[in-house]
Amino acid sequence: MISARHCAFGLALVLLSSAASAKTVKSVYTPLALKGCENVTPPEAAEYGGVFRCEGLGGLDVRVAEGDLRMFVSYGPDAAAQLAAQQTVPAFNTTGETLEWRLADGAPFATILRFHWDSDGAKGSTLVVTKLGETDTCHVAHIQAAGNPDANTLAREIADAQAPGFDCQRDRLRTYGPDGKQTD
Repeated sequence: MISARHCAFGLALVLLSSAASAKTVKSVYTPLALKGCENVTPPEAAEYGGVFRCEGLGGLDVRVAEGDLRMFVSYGPDAAAQLAAQQTVPAFNTTGETLEWRLADGAPFATILRFHWDSDGAKGSTLVVTKLGETDTCHVAHIQAAGNPDANTLAREIADAQAPGFDCQRDRLRTYGPDGKQTD
């Protein structure tokens, strides 16, 4: 016989799972053009690269740093201390000028940014999914965009499924090839 307590517990689980799946997830786009960002490069580092503070969604700082012909993008007031500030794609690269923010019920939890790269004359682009976290921000996945007509959709699916529970210190970055399959 099922008790009233068991019924109440079961009903609570159904309601909680319904509430979790009822989150509204959407994309919002902001520009990421360095010409519109503040150059905050320390004078002693100017010969090695540059650091820019750009305005992101809701005024959140987006830090874009360049060094050794590679771009590094991190977020928030402690952006320089985040793991993302040390992560980039493996080839010489530049960032695209549109930043896609993934929001759940209005709160950003991930970004998707296209990196254009050049490696020994081969050129292409990679979508980088970055987790936005209170204690750390880091790359979750790199999706090769060249030859993958569904790269943007795949990036959104990965952001929505993996970024919220991704642990920057424990979990490892995943790479996806032009066929959309994980390569590592």
